[in-house]
Amino acid sequence: MVQAGHQQQLFRIYRDTRGAVLEQSLRKLGVERLSKDDVQKMQWEVLEAKIGNWIHYMRIAVKLLFSGEKKICDQIFDGVESLKTQCFAEVTASSVAMLLSFGEAIAKSKRSPEKLFVLLDMYEIMRELQPEIETLFESKACTEMREAAMSLAKRLAQTAQETFVDFEEAVEKDATKTAVLDGTVHPLTSYVINYVKFLYDYQSTLKQLFQEFDPNDPESQLASVTTRIMQALQNNLDGKSKQYKDPALTQLFLMNNIHYIVRSVRRSEAKDMLGDDWVQIHRRIVQQHANQYKRISWAKILQCLTVQGTNSSGGGDSNSGVSRATIKDRFKTFNIQIEELHQRQSQWTIPDSELRESLRLAVAEVLLPAYRSFLKRFGPMIENGKNPTKYIRYSPENLEQMLGEFFESKTWSEQKR
Repeated sequence: MVQAGHQQQLFRIYRDTRGAVLEQSLRKLGVERLSKDDVQKMQWEVLEAKIGNWIHYMRIAVKLLFSGEKKICDQIFDGVESLKTQCFAEVTASSVAMLLSFGEAIAKSKRSPEKLFVLLDMYEIMRELQPEIETLFESKACTEMREAAMSLAKRLAQTAQETFVDFEEAVEKDATKTAVLDGTVHPLTSYVINYVKFLYDYQSTLKQLFQEFDPNDPESQLASVTTRIMQALQNNLDGKSKQYKDPALTQLFLMNNIHYIVRSVRRSEAKDMLGDDWVQIHRRIVQQHANQYKRISWAKILQCLTVQGTNSSGGGDSNSGVSRATIKDRFKTFNIQIEELHQRQSQWTIPDSELRESLRLAVAEVLLPAYRSFLKRFGPMIENGKNPTKYIRYSPENLEQMLGEFFESKTWSEQKR
């Protein structure tokens, strides 16, 4: 046909026939043309499934369908170079456009944190197929398709990068009014930590993505993104902690949440990026909040057990220089305060058992020796008078038992049983 001068006719027949076959193969697979608006209207679960399918279709199209088409084209038009490249370009043009248009629609659709991981999946497949795309579409006639594929990879990377920034801002500005009444780990904290853990499943993809925009050390860029997300979370938690009317609960909430962050980081790959210094600094912050909690909750009650500078009046024990009335008052105040603390703080929560035990122990190490000493020194004055049990209501062992019920998130009705 070429020798007889029917080159254009041959070209048209071949292009229309093979082009239609290729499009039909893609449709049988499940490929469909979707616009940005179609994508925008879809529910997330449906869209996520379609993206998973698209990744599968891209692999099949490039590795089997397009490469098979190239082989047929090369065999039939062997020796007719101009027709060979032109035919392959026009046979595949519509199918390539149909596949890439879905990717473009996703890249241009409204950004949201949960889309980041599918964007990374899509970027990953485009980068994986890049060498084959460049080989298949290397001719001048295929320039447009080759560039469209490269442009999509870049666009996906750009959208993923912007989603990072959005996520950081969303974490910092999260205004959910879900107050955790017992001071436990906030849902935002566990959400962000899980998100960061997922990010690290994509470490190599992320490093490649960062190099699209900045060829410098991609590892330090990943560390920087992680640090900023963690800082945004801490800033938000600081704001949320101010919702508590009880300053001791503010400290407990911050202690719980930062402890959760540190523990999660230490058990994940993020530890290598953030470094040991970051972990040590944040462990110290946890300790500072624990110390602040102790000071705010227990300083006042410990004052009941000190008697320095108390005026002696009303004919008490001359050895101690303190009146029986004063001691009665001290015991009475102590009882009211310990009961009130027990009632309130048994409803609070420290979800981590190690942290819970260590804080109880830290309180016991201060409270019990002070109480034993006070009891030993002033107990006899009360025991020798009327109704001693009205004032000396608790033994050190009772107090220890009560401390064992702190931070167990018990409701008021459970406590009364």
